[in-house]
Amino acid sequence: MSQKLLRGFKFLLLIFFTGLYLNACKKPIPSQKFVHVNGDHFEIGNHTYRFIGANYWEGAYLGANVVPNGKQRLVRELNQMKNNGITNLRILASSEKCAIKRTLTPAFQPKPGVFNQKLFKGLDFLLSEMKKRNMHAVVILNNYWDWSGGMPQYVSWSTGTKIPHPIPSGQWEKFMTYSASFYQDSLAKQMFRKYIKYVITRTNTITGIKYYNDPTIMAWELANEPRPNPHSLKDTTLLPYFYHWIRNTATYIHKLAPQQLVTTGSEGLVGTLQQKSIFLKEQRSSAINYITIHIWPKNWGWYQAVHAKKTFHPSVEKTFHYLDQHINMAKKLNKPLVVEEFGLPRDKEQYSRKSPVTYRNRYYSMIFDTLTVEAKHGSPLSGVNFWAFGGEGRPHTSDYMWKADRIDYTGDPPQEPQGLNSVFSSDTTTLHIVKKYAKRLGSVN
Repeated sequence: MSQKLLRGFKFLLLIFFTGLYLNACKKPIPSQKFVHVNGDHFEIGNHTYRFIGANYWEGAYLGANVVPNGKQRLVRELNQMKNNGITNLRILASSEKCAIKRTLTPAFQPKPGVFNQKLFKGLDFLLSEMKKRNMHAVVILNNYWDWSGGMPQYVSWSTGTKIPHPIPSGQWEKFMTYSASFYQDSLAKQMFRKYIKYVITRTNTITGIKYYNDPTIMAWELANEPRPNPHSLKDTTLLPYFYHWIRNTATYIHKLAPQQLVTTGSEGLVGTLQQKSIFLKEQRSSAINYITIHIWPKNWGWYQAVHAKKTFHPSVEKTFHYLDQHINMAKKLNKPLVVEEFGLPRDKEQYSRKSPVTYRNRYYSMIFDTLTVEAKHGSPLSGVNFWAFGGEGRPHTSDYMWKADRIDYTGDPPQEPQGLNSVFSSDTTTLHIVKKYAKRLGSVN
């Protein structure tokens, strides 16, 4: 064969195999590989899927090497989590640049419609590494709170007004009203929809797979802790807008990603004025596939680390009651339930990696044991994600507070002391408990 014919033949082969590769990337992944809902539980294929997971919002930041050698750290942390039975990660795929001190930096979205490709490539890397380990992601798309920009930043962009930051003013009602005005703000919601479309239709630069076609992504979460926030039950002005936003946004996501799940990111009754009617209506839409709740004994005033002996057992009792309330509502709605956030400070509310975690370990054991017992009885309670895996991160400042030039991503959000709720790689006793219960849950599955 002449050199000219040989070159032509090689060129045709190149075109042929390139076409095969591109078609493979476009070809839908078989639906049995995706996590789906069957009544009040999850399945992958024909197998029940229950999990012990972690919050790991910082994963994309590590994958983007925002800190030195972040990728290498990410790989080590994923290996450690997988080896200890953690198979589900709740991750952040959104942040909006905010003028408020101690908010996430850099941001996925520095300006409306402008997307930080370095961070998105970090997200690509995170998802590709999770895929290798057969882990699943719950992807957060927005935030009711301002530590990642979120809804208040969209409102600020839309209206040109300044966010009324509640720290240190303590004016939480004013801030929450501002954030919740997002549900009525057409321009803010339009900007968010543009962001949703960009994320969900993105092609992973490492795997070549569209996000909406990747079984690694179990679910899209509308926002972290969205609240309707009427001033009182006598003033329910925002409620119709809140319900409409949940239903319409979830439906829109399903159109973009028909094989993946959608959930709200709700805290449960604490986030809905302690009203079952509001929570049930929030979750009832057929576009919402499963229920989420959060449990925060310290933040809700149940537990005081400096008075642990006195407050721990009442906190456990209140936790059981909160779980029972939502398990019963999940049964009523016939949907799975996930406790996607829970945490407890280190002993005496210290932040150092070396400080003990006696009460945290007891609390984690109680949550994990409840999951395994409920699983044996076919309960809707299907998964838990502790807050948060801080891995190799460590606080760098004497006051343990976040500083933009001294960030190491410990799993705690920027406005809180770094190390407050972090589970570090060195917390071997906690990870041993996680592994023990993950193994028990696996035998139930």
